[in-house]
Amino acid sequence: MDKIKFTREYSMKSVPVALLWTYLSTPSGLENWFADTVKQSGKQFTFGWNGNEQIAQLISVRTYSYIRFHWVDEQDRSYFELRIEVSELTDSIDLLVTDYSYPDELEESKELWDNQIEALQRNLGCL
Repeated sequence: MDKIKFTREYSMKSVPVALLWTYLSTPSGLENWFADTVKQSGKQFTFGWNGNEQIAQLISVRTYSYIRFHWVDEQDRSYFELRIEVSELTDSIDLLVTDYSYPDELEESKELWDNQIEALQRNLGCL
């Protein structure tokens, strides 16, 4: 069974892009909302949750715009991406999350991202 790609969009109100970027791209920032522990060695990020670790390779980045990771234990070409979108009309900031999931796990994957991004929004004062 192939994974399907999905995207979720979250309002980050008017959080400064540089601050949001720090939370998306640095180990200390990611530890505030994404994982319990985050270690970086070059382009390799090790994420820890409840004593379990998972390794992701940084595969693409554009500062203040997006960061894309691939889980090294996945054999397919899937990735997860965190992308900052700025509205020129309203100056509001949106965070777009793109990920892949098996069809029977899609709703669970969306809910997981909703919970993670809610923690990020709380840390940044968006809620």
